[in-house]
Amino acid sequence: MAIQWFPGHMHLTKKAISERIKEIDVVIELLDARLPGSSANPMLAELTGAKPALKVLNKQDLADPARTAPWLAHYNSLPGTRAIGLDASMSTPAKALIEACHALAPSRGSMVKPMRVLICGIPNVGKSTLINTFTGKRATKTGDEAGITKLEQRIVLADGFYLWDTPGMLWPRIIVAKSGYNLAASGAIGRNAFEEEEVALELLDYLIPHYPEMLEARYKLKLAPGVTDEQLLEEIGRKRGAVLSKGRINLQKAAEIVIYEFRAATLGRITLETPEEFAQWLAAGQKIDAERQVKKDLIETNRLIKFKKIPRPAKPDEA
Repeated sequence: MAIQWFPGHMHLTKKAISERIKEIDVVIELLDARLPGSSANPMLAELTGAKPALKVLNKQDLADPARTAPWLAHYNSLPGTRAIGLDASMSTPAKALIEACHALAPSRGSMVKPMRVLICGIPNVGKSTLINTFTGKRATKTGDEAGITKLEQRIVLADGFYLWDTPGMLWPRIIVAKSGYNLAASGAIGRNAFEEEEVALELLDYLIPHYPEMLEARYKLKLAPGVTDEQLLEEIGRKRGAVLSKGRINLQKAAEIVIYEFRAATLGRITLETPEEFAQWLAAGQKIDAERQVKKDLIETNRLIKFKKIPRPAKPDEA
């Protein structure tokens, strides 16, 4: 199943970014440190063009530190880009952001030439919580649910430093199938857009080879060689008492447990992708998408020929 979610307010966000970007000096994109590739919005690059970019790997306290470092190195290697990590334990996150923005746009930041920054990110990446930390008050609504912030707002972060906050935004079509599952597992996608059981199975399929010790410690079990995600989900349901009549396992309840415990990091500090893995997933997704576009174009061409909107192409022997 391909997971997609692009509510109406996200169209408005796209339009607002397109209009605002002309007067912006630096674009901050908040990423989820547990899925730094999947949480990067490909549409944002199209909207912001060559503007200096600061990639912020938020929630790094929930992510695998051994994997956060390669992701920071990856983004710092990109032209016109800096990357830093943030988490809830940092006492002065605003200072870290301001310093990074000044490094990207050193001529801005005075009262005469104020720094104008746009902060973007996928839903539920922690942007509202971060901004509330900046301002020392509840400037924006927060919650473990995608799509809470729906209005653009301007915040004075420091003298000569203006921050425009935008609602969380995904992109109209997710071509990397694995990204759809990772985004759903993180809480970036509305609950009505995916099946918890399917997402939990994809999550377990990745965790079994990459984080087996965490699974065994959390669920107090021993992973048998060759265990499948379906078998593990059933065992987790059995361990947690999600049992129906006649000993059947409530897989929906078991899936909700797995997803919740990943999001809360009670499973442990987990990152669901490396730069190399995501590059492979993206290449495969782009290939499938290109093949899909060829088929779509052929269908449209045949439709235009059928209704005589365009002439039928000449056969080779007729040319």
